[in-house]
Amino acid sequence: MADEPTGALDSKTGNEILELLKKLNAQGRTIILITHDLLIAQQAKRIVWFRDGRLYTDV
Repeated sequence: MADEPTGALDSKTGNEILELLKKLNAQGRTIILITHDLLIAQQAKRIVWFRDGRLYTDV
């Protein structure tokens, strides 16, 4: 589980972290990543949105 894992990082380091998470996922690990950055969210295989504590949509 990663809550805003790239939030305080420069773009190069942030991309390295995302690549690491992708590699872990490719090995069969489930990655739960929370972000407010749509560009990061769009890299995921599945996006789940929550609004006001409820599931809003599942893309």
